[in-house]
Amino acid sequence: MSRLNYHHLYYFWRVAKAGSLTQVAQDVHISQSALSIQIKRLEHTMGVSLFEKQGRKLILTDAGKQVLGYADDIFYKGEELESFLLKGVATERQHLSIGVQTTLSRNFIESFISPLLEDPHISFTLTTRDMDSLLQGLSNHGLDLVLTNRPASQGESRWHTQLVSRQQVAIVGPKGAAINSDFPQGYDTVRWVLPGPTTEIRSAFNALCAAHEYKPNIQAEVDDMAMLRLLARDSGALAVLPPVVVKDEIAQGILEQYQSQLPIFEHFYAITTSRKFVPQALLDLLRHPLS
Repeated sequence: MSRLNYHHLYYFWRVAKAGSLTQVAQDVHISQSALSIQIKRLEHTMGVSLFEKQGRKLILTDAGKQVLGYADDIFYKGEELESFLLKGVATERQHLSIGVQTTLSRNFIESFISPLLEDPHISFTLTTRDMDSLLQGLSNHGLDLVLTNRPASQGESRWHTQLVSRQQVAIVGPKGAAINSDFPQGYDTVRWVLPGPTTEIRSAFNALCAAHEYKPNIQAEVDDMAMLRLLARDSGALAVLPPVVVKDEIAQGILEQYQSQLPIFEHFYAITTSRKFVPQALLDLLRHPLS
């Protein structure tokens, strides 16, 4: 076999990850036909077919999947090096890129990053995305850390998931509501605004209701904690959420905790990925999880 052309391998890697010649051609600023020729030259050098067409899609062959595994190792390190150089982590000033799941409590995020605000030598960027985009950002070293309320898939060894906080969930509602008994006694006539059906909190609340044979009168279901906070404040209904989400409203006397000892918790995770160099600012941040 002739000497491997890493430039051709890089083009293969990009197309294999994107699944599209068109998108990669735009990203690397060459024509689609030129990109296709480069990959065909790689296939000729290796003596194997790397892709097969299924309609308009490019599907990796078995050989292509094996080559992709090697390419991942090669270019993953290269992108880590590029990130290292661009962020200037070898200098006195450090920059962290933090990805945040769209539904996460803003008050929790602020508490978590507060140590960064106290250090004039550290700057950071917060980016809000869905879970898939966050993990992609970690994979290409566009992000140093992801904050989420669910762990990464256990089947992927590249991710390192650390539990950084666990918040007990409370029943919160408008100040002065006529509720004096432990749940579910006295809750027959109340309305509820609840986290969405797929959330950890909602699943636990559903189980609690089932155990007590209680059927809540649900007025609204919301996946986003920022929106749930507004509805808890303005709707007059009761909400089930961690008190940290509405700590300002509780302090101002707008909202009140009616049941603070529910057997329900929301878990907050920090997800990172394997890398040769870890910024000291990131290490320090992860050494001091919130209570």
